[in-house]
Amino acid sequence: MIRSATLALQPPLPQISDNNRLRLFSGSANTKLSQEVARYLGMDLGPMVRKRFADGEIYVQIQESIRGCDVYLVQPTCYPVNDHLMELLIMIDACHRASARQITAVIPYYGYARADRKTAGRESITAKLVANLITQAGANRVLAMDLHSAQIQGYFDIPFDHVYSSPVLIDYLSSKQLSDIVVVSPDVGGVARARAFAKKLNDAPLAIIDKRRQAHNVAEVMNVIGDVAGKTAVLVDDMIDTAGTICEGARLLRAEGARQVYACATHAVFSPPACERLAAGLFEEVIVTNTIPVPIEHHFPQLTVLSVANIIGETIWRIHEDSSVSSMFR
Repeated sequence: MIRSATLALQPPLPQISDNNRLRLFSGSANTKLSQEVARYLGMDLGPMVRKRFADGEIYVQIQESIRGCDVYLVQPTCYPVNDHLMELLIMIDACHRASARQITAVIPYYGYARADRKTAGRESITAKLVANLITQAGANRVLAMDLHSAQIQGYFDIPFDHVYSSPVLIDYLSSKQLSDIVVVSPDVGGVARARAFAKKLNDAPLAIIDKRRQAHNVAEVMNVIGDVAGKTAVLVDDMIDTAGTICEGARLLRAEGARQVYACATHAVFSPPACERLAAGLFEEVIVTNTIPVPIEHHFPQLTVLSVANIIGETIWRIHEDSSVSSMFR
């Protein structure tokens, strides 16, 4: 089910400031989200040509003057990640060479974020590599939503605005008037995210799923830290990829006596066999956002997709107006 979530945000007034300097362009990764952001801002997406040469090379041309303008390029680096990342870099370079005053890369989903540190020898930290590429291409600022690791902000030597989908997710959950909610982190690494979510959800109690592997090739031992018996468990994560972790967590919560299990995540990566796993009856509802487009073939009865266009649009406006972004989430 596709739903549009509307926050208590007022669309900006066109007469404020130098609105004629604001330009919004969309890459090919998620044009529908870009159109929703443009609608919130009361403007049209800028005209741009995107095409491929016979050998697969990407061509981009901005088809209006952007000299002296503040340009915002909306492009999540989702599947196919390399194509969408390269397209973003080319868009940034085109705007830089067209003498844009400021170029902001709006990246609702930041790909390569999971490789944010070395866990073994001779590995690349690709989250940092992508940050370098975006900066060197000519971006002056980055806006991203729900990074896999907050430390990625520090990989950039340019201003970085990190925003969250939690207001949309929490508004939707609150509208359902669920009782006896406990917010659950699917692993120890997501505790800070789940704790912040629980605090905003009327200070709901927190539970943690602890996974431990006793030896190589030995199945993980999973335990629930916290009381979930007879409660409505809400599993909170930043993304759902193959859905293995979150489905294992749901099975354990059911075994521990949870009355209902919901899944909440910002980024619906949905690599196979995620949809089959999520549709298997473990969840009352799987709630995600549209930072990544969810094609119709990935829909299943329990799925709800909420729009984060208003949050992104409001953030763009506040950046343009030099006003506070963090105050949106207090």
